[in-house]
Amino acid sequence: MKKLLFMILSSFMLMAAELPQSVETSIASVDKQGQVTLTNSVPSGMSGIVVHSYGSDFSAITYSIVSSGNQKATVTSYNLLDHNNLPSIKSPVQKGDKVIFGNFYHNALLIAPNKKVYDQLTNSIDRSWIHPDTYAMYLISKEEKHISLSNMKKFATENQIGLIAIVDKDKLMILDPISGKYLTQQALNVANAKAMSPFYARFEQITDSFWGDEEKQNFDEYYRGIGRLK
Repeated sequence: MKKLLFMILSSFMLMAAELPQSVETSIASVDKQGQVTLTNSVPSGMSGIVVHSYGSDFSAITYSIVSSGNQKATVTSYNLLDHNNLPSIKSPVQKGDKVIFGNFYHNALLIAPNKKVYDQLTNSIDRSWIHPDTYAMYLISKEEKHISLSNMKKFATENQIGLIAIVDKDKLMILDPISGKYLTQQALNVANAKAMSPFYARFEQITDSFWGDEEKQNFDEYYRGIGRLK
């Protein structure tokens, strides 16, 4: 009975977990170069895009944007879809331009210590989950030795990932990898069990010198890697 009650409570906790949603607003004023005021307040750290309308049902993404909170935000050149054959758009940011924060928030990556935790969270939170295998292969291809905010941003940019959920000892941390800012954290009770290091991925061909075996590692190595992201 106690075991059944624990499973029910654990399932409820995971089902209650939520990730940030996209937010639409507009530019109220252009304060100075790179700084704008929004018509609505948006949580600090959320990244997004500025969309300018050219009339006749034609609009285009002109800038990237990151909220500073209190209706303030910073705009920078948009390069998430760099392509040499696409024309660059030089329109200045203008009052009335549409802003979409969290335009890629439906795509998410979960960094978890083991398959059980990974499956519980991804099955309980509605998102298009990018499997960590993809990130693992990216790290190997780039000869990266550790997970970092820097390589997470590069990976997220290339794969249009808007959020990275990271399992810590007692919480689930939600990172916007484009801004490099943590948006929120939620209480999460993770049992002290075996873990893969630097994170859970389905790779039998990777040697223990880089990827730990889930049966051989403990949480200490995993959390040391997560600690570098704080």
